[in-house]
Amino acid sequence: MSSSATILVLNGPNLSRLDLREKSHYGDLDYPQLHKFIEDSARELELSVDIRQSDDEATLIGWLHEAADKSQPVIFNPAAFTHYSVGIRDAAVLLRAPLIEVHLSNPLAREEFRHTSMISGVASGTIAGFKQDSYRLALIAMKELRRKTQ
Repeated sequence: MSSSATILVLNGPNLSRLDLREKSHYGDLDYPQLHKFIEDSARELELSVDIRQSDDEATLIGWLHEAADKSQPVIFNPAAFTHYSVGIRDAAVLLRAPLIEVHLSNPLAREEFRHTSMISGVASGTIAGFKQDSYRLALIAMKELRRKTQ
């Protein structure tokens, strides 16, 4: 498949440390298990994914620029950067293919500072609160978005 046919799945800070985070919010999977879950879900849906994780804002911005240059669809869990990164939002605006924001937890059911998303307003949609199934639901939605635009 060409890079534009591959969905870029980006994961932000601290997601590589799921094994140490609150199970009630994030579920029981560690990051390697989440990575495998996303790969397996994509395979079942006959989708190709490129899954990446970084704790670094500049790296995530660079990957969003790369996706914009390739017109590549993105599923993005910006994690903590969701709530304050104007730089990541500005990079997301550059995307020419669908962007789906995803969260393992439901930010609106958590602390008030998590209620604001810099990404939601520029995303095609947001899926949150279903733990790892948020990614599967995002893959299903992305498949449908791509079908409608072909």
